[in-house]
Amino acid sequence: MVKLISLLKRAEGLSREDFRTWILEEHVAFARKLPGLRKYTVNVAVAEDAPYDAVNEMWFDDDEARAAAFASDDGKAAGADAGAHTSSRVHVLTTEHEFI
Repeated sequence: MVKLISLLKRAEGLSREDFRTWILEEHVAFARKLPGLRKYTVNVAVAEDAPYDAVNEMWFDDDEARAAAFASDDGKAAGADAGAHTSSRVHVLTTEHEFI
């Protein structure tokens, strides 16, 4: 299992509240359609001066499943939606090691 962590900075001119509404109510509909997505979490920043406004976590069976998901029409639509609402996105592919 691999986890894709995405650090998201809201688009210029998008308020914190509008970003929060978008990521928790609108963008999640795209994630629900991604083939092979096993788990999806959204973490919205609390501090106003945080370097990113949200951190998303997406679990896939392997990197091939992740690549196939984002190559699909639904994956391309999700990427376009994220691009329209963010000024910066950083993606880190990881393997999770849980200790507590």
